[in-house]
Amino acid sequence: MSNAVYNNTSLHRFELAVDGHIAFSEYTRTSDTITFVHTVVPQELAGRGIGSQLARGALDAVRAQGLKVVAQCPFIAAYIAKHADYQDLLKDAA
Repeated sequence: MSNAVYNNTSLHRFELAVDGHIAFSEYTRTSDTITFVHTVVPQELAGRGIGSQLARGALDAVRAQGLKVVAQCPFIAAYIAKHADYQDLLKDAA
C-alpha cells in the first residue's frame, strides 16, 4: 500500500492509490488559490481513514506551494474545520 498523495496536475486532482483503488480530490487552481470541489473515496476503501490521509497530504502539498484554499468540497471543509493546523490555509482566514 502506498501512502503517498500524488498531485495529478493533468487531471486536476490529488490522488491516493490504495490496494488497487484510487481515492481523489478534484480541484481548480488560480495563481494563488486552490479550490477543492469534490472528493471520492471508493467504497472498497471506506472506513479506513483514507479520505483523511488524502486530505492531509493534499493540504500539506498546498501549504508547501504557498497557496490558499477554498473548500467547496464538504469533505475537505469538514477536515479543515476539525484540524485547526490547516485553518490558516483558508482564503478567508484572517
